[in-house]
Amino acid sequence: MSGFSNVVRFVVKEGSENDFLEVFKTFSKEEGEIYSFLVQTGDREYVAVGTWESEDALVNARPSLIGNLDKMRDFLEEISPDLGVTDPRSGNIIMEWN
Repeated sequence: MSGFSNVVRFVVKEGSENDFLEVFKTFSKEEGEIYSFLVQTGDREYVAVGTWESEDALVNARPSLIGNLDKMRDFLEEISPDLGVTDPRSGNIIMEWN
């Protein structure tokens, strides 16, 4: 398996869940993006997962992804002073199973 993935954790401000989800629905697939999905992991906690053709594809999409974040930033709680409103991770996909 080859490819690249990113995972981003968000904590939504109380009462802003619907606004957050409505903004998220407006996002479109980026060039080089294979598949993405949003998981609700807690009452107001969500994790977005994206799979990409390559690390370069993700890097090239970053300006657009940051623009998407800016559209929902007001609905997000600060996770920590170091992280801000997102807890992102990314790396090579090393294994896949069905």
